[in-house]
Amino acid sequence: MEKKMSRNASGLSRRNFIKTSAAVSLAALGSGASRVFAAGSDTIRVGLIGCGGRGRYDSTNCANSADNVEIVAMGDMFKDRLSESFQKLEQRLGEKFKVTRDKCYVGVDAYKKVLACDDVNMVILTTPPHFRPEQLRAAVEAGKHVFTEKPVAVDPVGVRSVIESSDLAGEKKLTIVAGTQMRRIAHLVAAMERIHNGDIGEILAGQCVRIGSGMLDWGQRQRRGQWSDMEWQLRRWLFVTWLSGDFITEQHVHNIDVMNWAFDAHPVSCMGMGGRQVRTGPEYGNAYDHFAVEYEYPNGARVQYMGAQIDGCTDRNDERLMGTQGAAYLDFAIAKIEGDNAWTYDGPSWSPVIKQHADHIAAIRQGRVLNEGRRIAESTLTTIMGRMSAYTGRALKWDWVMNASKLDLTPPSYEFGDLPMRPVAVPGKTALI
Repeated sequence: MEKKMSRNASGLSRRNFIKTSAAVSLAALGSGASRVFAAGSDTIRVGLIGCGGRGRYDSTNCANSADNVEIVAMGDMFKDRLSESFQKLEQRLGEKFKVTRDKCYVGVDAYKKVLACDDVNMVILTTPPHFRPEQLRAAVEAGKHVFTEKPVAVDPVGVRSVIESSDLAGEKKLTIVAGTQMRRIAHLVAAMERIHNGDIGEILAGQCVRIGSGMLDWGQRQRRGQWSDMEWQLRRWLFVTWLSGDFITEQHVHNIDVMNWAFDAHPVSCMGMGGRQVRTGPEYGNAYDHFAVEYEYPNGARVQYMGAQIDGCTDRNDERLMGTQGAAYLDFAIAKIEGDNAWTYDGPSWSPVIKQHADHIAAIRQGRVLNEGRRIAESTLTTIMGRMSAYTGRALKWDWVMNASKLDLTPPSYEFGDLPMRPVAVPGKTALI
């Protein structure tokens, strides 16, 4: 069994899968359209908060997921980012792009100005993860529906805030949808239905592996002389822990979220390790380039996560679950079960990055509760707990991290001035907070 399930049989990366499936879904507006696109005529007016590449990507997918969806306001910390996105979205979206120059906001408080727009009834949050707790709370308090990219925080204090905002959204009957696209990949949804129905029995162990690109060419690597410490860190946020949460949280939350999905639970404890062997220059901030974490789930099952962002290593991106009656193998192209209830998915496919927005728009129009806030908060904390364990060298319990940890990575201020980079964490020396 292990030999058959030892590799990503498709050879398909997440990025290529998403690109290919999006093209298929948009081209095949026949039999699959009713499953992918949200019907309805009520206009949804969207404000974009965070105008980098992810903001453009999510805005485009959101606008194309249903009829009568318009982008009407934009906000970002940096004028150059906003201007670039304005031009590109105007070209991509045509009549769906309704942003006027007086609805473009720049600065640390730009999100507040987007939220103050009366015609905005939904917002997309694509700023660096550090800002999501504060912006989510403000959006819910302003009465806006929210699509938030993952992760939703970088520390336990932020996670608690997100859970509070999620509960408030429930009281106000507002939607929160998270950008965990793997939860909407057709073959993974079908596999999880079988796993939850007991097709592999009780889950005894699991594994998730994500090893890929070192991201060495991401963003602008050279610091301009006029940039303050704060501006430099904001523009290199992917490699700065207080902004991104490190890559285990910023990117690999997708894979670890699949484990929580399979168990329908979060872990009760973990023990991690990691470090940086390749991304050691100052342009790579204080982030690690490899992690390994063992998670224990409520039934005693152990899940081994291994992740790296290092060029030249074998690429791999998959999940395995071992149960009392069989085993499941999952990746971006394949879902199969081996054992007493052998099965391989051979059904239809659609774009999960389109479907997440289609589901959201449909829920808003139908007045249906769709709130993924607590779920993505718990998956985010699962990754944060693993990072905290790896950074400090300490085994951790969920209850302590969720309820007692005082770790708050917020800087003293957001002024564009001096902000020394926090040192790279050293296991056994870095304090547990």
